[in-house]
Amino acid sequence: MARTKRFLSFVALLLVVATASAKVRNVTDPDAPRSLPAEGPVAVQWTDPAQFTDLKFSGNRWEAARGDWVSQLAEHVRDAAAKRLPEGDRLEVTITDIGRAGRYEPWHGVRMQDVRIMRDIYPPSMKLEFRQYGADGRLVAEGTRELRDMGYLMSAATLTGTHDTLRFEKRMIDDWARTEFRTPAVAGR
Repeated sequence: MARTKRFLSFVALLLVVATASAKVRNVTDPDAPRSLPAEGPVAVQWTDPAQFTDLKFSGNRWEAARGDWVSQLAEHVRDAAAKRLPEGDRLEVTITDIGRAGRYEPWHGVRMQDVRIMRDIYPPSMKLEFRQYGADGRLVAEGTRELRDMGYLMSAATLTGTHDTLRFEKRMIDDWARTEFRTPAVAGR
C-alpha cells in the first residue's frame, strides 16, 4: 500500500512537471503573439524574435529562446511610455531588435552552458521604431531609436538585489522613455 502511494505521488509529480514544462513558451514559437493586446494609449508590436541579436549571437540559441521575455519587455515599453506621454497622445511602437544583457559562454563547459554571463562587453540593447500622434490625431513625432546601456554593470540595478532577470533592459527602456517624452507638463511631475 505504501509503495502504491509513493508510486502515485511520483506519477502526480511527473504530471505537474510535464504540465509546467508544456507551459514554457519559446519566443520563436509560430503561435506566440507578435503584439500586445490593445490597451491604453501605447500600442506595441515586434518583428520576428528569431532574427533578434539575442538569439543570433547569444552563445546558446535554445536557452535564449526560452520564456516570454519579448512580451515582458514590450509590456515595459508600453507602461514606461504611457506614464510619460502627454495627455491625449497616442504612441505606436515596433520593436525590431533586442539584445539582452550578458551572453552564454558555452566554452566554459557543460555545467556552465546555460548560464548567462554578465560582462561590460555584452550590454543590453534594443532597436525600435515609433510614431507619436497628438490628441488631434496628427503625427507629432516618429523615428527609429537604438537603445544601449554601456554602463549597465555600474548602475544601481546591479546592486539592488532584485531577481528580475530583465532589470537592465527595463532600466534602459525607462531611460529612453524619460528622454524621448520629456515635456514641460510631464517634467513637473
